[in-house]
Amino acid sequence: MANAYEPSFEESSEQPGFRWQRAPLGRQAGAEKLGASLFALPPGEALFPLHYHLGNEEMVIAIAGAPSLRTSEGERVLEPGELVSFPRGEAGAHQIINRSEAEARVLLISEMNAPEVVIRPESGKLSAFGRPPGGRGEGIHRVFHARDEASFWDGEDPPPPPKAPEAR
Repeated sequence: MANAYEPSFEESSEQPGFRWQRAPLGRQAGAEKLGASLFALPPGEALFPLHYHLGNEEMVIAIAGAPSLRTSEGERVLEPGELVSFPRGEAGAHQIINRSEAEARVLLISEMNAPEVVIRPESGKLSAFGRPPGGRGEGIHRVFHARDEASFWDGEDPPPPPKAPEAR
C-alpha cells in the first residue's frame, strides 16, 4: 500500500552530493501512466543535476523541510505545500537541493511517457530512455555527451546489393 506519510522507500542514491531515498508511490499504488515519487533528501544533497525532459511534464510538491528549487531564473526555498510545474523542454529545467540543516521531502509527479530524452545542460549530457525515467523493466537508458554528436549519415552505408537466387 502506498502512503506519503509512512512511505516504503525502495530505492536510494549514494552518489556524493546526490544522496536520497525514493518511495515510488505511483507504482506502489498501481499507477501505470502517472509517476509519483516521494524523495527524502538529507541536508546538503540534491536529487539530480539541473535537467529538463523532452517527453514528460513534471511537478514538485514540497512536503517537509525547506527544499530549494533551482531553475534558469535562480534559486529559492519552497514553502511547505507549494507546487511548481515543469513543462517539457528547456523552460522546464530544474533541480531540487536541500540547503537546510534538516531532512527535506518532496513529491515529484510526472507523466510516464517513453521513449524519453533528458538533457543536463551544465554537463552537456543527455539520457535516452526506452522506458519511463525511474521506471522499471525492459528498455534502454543510455547517457551521452552532446560533444559526441555525429551527423545523421555518418557511418551509414547504402544497402548491400540483392543476393543472387540460389540454383536448384
